[in-house]
Amino acid sequence: MRYDKIYNELKEIAEKLKITVSEQNFRPTGIKVQSGLCNIRGEDFYIMDKHKKIREKTELLAQCLLNFPLDDMYIIPAIRDYFDKFKKTI
Repeated sequence: MRYDKIYNELKEIAEKLKITVSEQNFRPTGIKVQSGLCNIRGEDFYIMDKHKKIREKTELLAQCLLNFPLDDMYIIPAIRDYFDKFKKTI
C-alpha cells in the first residue's frame, strides 16, 4: 500500500478517536517546532509539519496512534500490519 493511502487511513483512524490532524507550515515561526499531539481547550490535535515527506508523516502519525486503544476498532489489515512495524520499537 502506498504511503499516501496509509496516511489517509491513519487520519481516518485519528478522526474516529476524535483527534484532528492539522498540517501546518512551521518554517515561518523562527523557532524549532516538532510535529506532535497536543490538547487545546479540551480537544486533541495532531499538528503535523506539512513540509515533511509523506513517509515521515505516516510514521509519526502511526507512532502517535499506537498510544490509543485500537483493539476494539475496525482497522483494515494492511494498516494493522503497518502498525506492527512500530509496536516492536515501542
